[in-house]
Amino acid sequence: MYKIMSIFGTRPEAIKMAPIIHAAAKDPQLESIVTVSAQHREMLDGVLHAFSITPDHDLNIMRHGQTLQSITSVILEQLTPVLEQERPDMVLVHGDTTTTFASALCAFYLQIPIAHVEAGLRTYHRYSPFPEEINRQLVSRLSTLHFAPTQTSAQNLLNEGICEKDIFVTGNTAIDALRLTENGQYHHEALDWAGGHRILLLTAHRRENQNGGLEHIFHAVLTLCERHPDIRVIFPCHRNPMIRSLAHEMLDGCNQIRIIEPLEVYDFHNIIRHSYLILTDSGGIQEEAPSLGKPVLVLRDTTERPEGVKAGTLKLVGTQEERILEESERLLNDAAAYAAMSNAANPYGDGRASERILAALHAYFEKNA
Repeated sequence: MYKIMSIFGTRPEAIKMAPIIHAAAKDPQLESIVTVSAQHREMLDGVLHAFSITPDHDLNIMRHGQTLQSITSVILEQLTPVLEQERPDMVLVHGDTTTTFASALCAFYLQIPIAHVEAGLRTYHRYSPFPEEINRQLVSRLSTLHFAPTQTSAQNLLNEGICEKDIFVTGNTAIDALRLTENGQYHHEALDWAGGHRILLLTAHRRENQNGGLEHIFHAVLTLCERHPDIRVIFPCHRNPMIRSLAHEMLDGCNQIRIIEPLEVYDFHNIIRHSYLILTDSGGIQEEAPSLGKPVLVLRDTTERPEGVKAGTLKLVGTQEERILEESERLLNDAAAYAAMSNAANPYGDGRASERILAALHAYFEKNA
């Protein structure tokens, strides 16, 4: 039996690692250990509950006012004895968070092999997104196995000198997670409030948009509401106090906008299903929404998911008010343009990424037995 340890600390990581953890728990040849950093405590706990995951080790690092430096250093300190105690045959990390980078570095220092889930995403702009772009590039240098969600991400790794035999195109586990949360009878009070109107689901929180970008986004949404009395905007607001304060200051006066608490993954996936259009600066939703036939306008100047732009499921619109309005109006008013985006083929897989990841792990263990 081989021991694998999944390490993560934020809500998006937990959502995308949950299908692997569930699949590994059913595999008689694997002992699956789960370690969380709790970089984001409350938001992480909601996902753990939704997917019925109980961590074996909880570092519980979240502190008020934590910095990238403090997150990195405390994970290195607290994770080391856990890895020394468990001595897994492989550590699995996901994506591009500071937990991902620090955990991979810690495993590397202990010479434990690392498998990187959702490997190879790139913008090649070191500060966009920050710090994620550099985190994922550094993790690629530390990893033994690279589970790329698409051929484009695999090609990025090849271009960087990663050995082809260590790269596996698996699809994205975000699509696997959607299969675990689907509910055709779903109900939520925000949907009752929307009352059958077309729903625009808004998420906005990235660091690079917190220096003027959010104001432009909120102004654009207010203008859309003025022009379209038939829309309702649901905004699950990030817990960052600055974002919350600005959102309430600018948006509370509009009765077409509903600011709600951050949604648990079960709720979030099902509200996506009931939405008409997604406006977001998030990453994972760029994969999830197209799988449900929902067009996505990306409120960023770059994306590490160019496959979606190429396929036509995403459109980069940045944070300038005029551009957001132009592209939103097009999808609200032009049925053909909307159909072209909503019916575009999703490039992120078929919901079987976890199976492929476990198969690759077994092949590695057998080869190195």
